[in-house]
Amino acid sequence: MEYRQISDHYSVSGQIQPEDIAAIKEAGFRSVICNRPDNEQPGQPSADSVKAVVEAAGLAFRYIPVISGQITMENVEDQAQALDELEGPVFAYCRSGARCTNLYGLIQQQRG
Repeated sequence: MEYRQISDHYSVSGQIQPEDIAAIKEAGFRSVICNRPDNEQPGQPSADSVKAVVEAAGLAFRYIPVISGQITMENVEDQAQALDELEGPVFAYCRSGARCTNLYGLIQQQRG
């Protein structure tokens, strides 16, 4: 599993598997955000299946599904609220990491 650090408190990656959570915790992350809608692609793990493993590992989880290419202002506001509330550093994922990165950029523009 590879991830990109966007800031000191926020990193992104493509789709993760439940078995990746141990490495995410070991890397020091305290919270996980899923920005990928369930059933976007056959075979991807559901947000609930990832959430169960995340919470069992003692980390926080938030599900903020974003349709690819259709980020809404509500998505941006939900992500901003999650980043304000969750203990960092935060690990966010979607299919490729692009939605997570774009959301972060839009939040920074708003707060600019």
